[in-house]
Order: sequence, then C-alpha cells, then structure tokens
Amino acid sequence: MRTAALRPFHLAIPVADLGAARTFYGGLLGCAEGRSDPHWIDFDLAGHQLVCHLVAGAGVRAAPPTNAVDDHDVPIPHFGVVLTMPEWRALADRLRAAGVTFIVEPHVRFAGLAGEQATLFIADPAGNVLEFKGFRDLGQLFATDADGG
Repeated sequence: MRTAALRPFHLAIPVADLGAARTFYGGLLGCAEGRSDPHWIDFDLAGHQLVCHLVAGAGVRAAPPTNAVDDHDVPIPHFGVVLTMPEWRALADRLRAAGVTFIVEPHVRFAGLAGEQATLFIADPAGNVLEFKGFRDLGQLFATDADGG
C-alpha cells in the first residue's frame, strides 16, 4: 500500500522506566516530547509518533532472534528511521561520542548495489532495538538490482 504523501507512523512500545526512556529518546536521540501521562510518553521520532508505555517487566526478555543481512546478524523485531546521509553521519557521531554500545556497528551495506545504505543498530534501555539508515539518494529506498543498480 502506497500513498501519494508520506504519512506519520504510530508505534507503541513497552518500556520498564519512563525516566530512562525520556533520557534515551528525548536526550540522546533528540526527540521532542509530546503528551505524557504517568504511564506513557509520546515522542516525535522524525515526524512519527512513538509512544513509550510503562509495562511491568519490559526489557526482561531473551535476546531477540536474528536474521543474516549482508553478513550481519540483524535483531528481529526492530524499528527505526531512514535519514539522509549527513543526518545519519551526525547521529552515528553523536552516539559514538555518548559511548552507546552498538548491536551492529555503523557501516555501509549493499555497497555498490541498488539500495546501498549506511546502517547502525542500537537498543533503548528496555531492549527495544532501533535501526537508523542513511541514504545518499532516498529514491533508492525500495530499489532492487532489477532497477539497474
């Protein structure tokens, strides 16, 4: 399903500590905070509505399963944002400077192929996994080798 204009996405995730979520999403990632309640916080994640819900036991789970993608073990499930390459580089630098532990270190995948992208994976304090991608050409987001890349 595709629409003519990109629509904001809504995602609700469990967290064990709203203060830690506020520090991670608001402080580290720079997401503006919207409405909040003693049991949840809305964040603006690049124009998308991310809602952190306080859930007892959130973050107490086994390591997520992985799937091999371009020689890396990618945790499933995960979510994230597609950025321009300058935005991605700035985020990667900010995360490194903050001493964040990467699940998958910043790198370029599918080098020289259609859909070439920079990527990195991190986890929030509750163990929710995020992927941030960077593209030189956002038009390559859905490109395939059949497109001539």
